Parts: sequence; structure tokens; C-alpha cells
Amino acid sequence: MSRSKRLITGWYVVIAIAGLGFGLLGERRPFGEDVLAHPLIIYGLAVGGGLLILRFASGRPVPEIIPERALGRGGALGLAMFLVGNFVAAHLIGR
Repeated sequence: MSRSKRLITGWYVVIAIAGLGFGLLGERRPFGEDVLAHPLIIYGLAVGGGLLILRFASGRPVPEIIPERALGRGGALGLAMFLVGNFVAAHLIGR
């Protein structure tokens, strides 16, 4: 497997695990009750911060490292996993 494919696969795995983790926290609201403290907003800020760190650490624009389609698909995957985690926390763990 080439370095690029490993990086894209790692992107998908990290974004999915982070989305699921923040989704599991969604019902409890550990960051506060404010709209900006919602776990989905914090998740988005964490992903954005991670991409900024990647950009400055590599010295190249992020789309040169991870293609735009992979970034978009990763964002959709992370949102879907957030919703799965939120569903699990609300309906399965809460019982």
C-alpha cells in the first residue's frame, strides 16, 4: 500500500472514530448547554484544528496531502458516525 493510500485510510479511520466518540458524548453535553458547546460543534472545531496542524506541520496545503474528495467523504463519514454514536447513546446505552 502506498503512502498516499495509507494516509487516506488513516484519515477515514480517525474521522470515523472521532465522530463516533463525540456522538457518544452528545446526550450528556459535557461541554455545557450553550449552542457553541454542543459536541457536534466541538467535533467540527477539533477536525478543523487537526487539519490546520497537518497543514502547518507538513508545510503543504491539505488538499495536496488528502484529496478534496477524500476530505468531503471523510466529513460525511464523520457526521454519519456522530449520528450513529448519538443514537447509540440515546437509545441503547441509556436503557
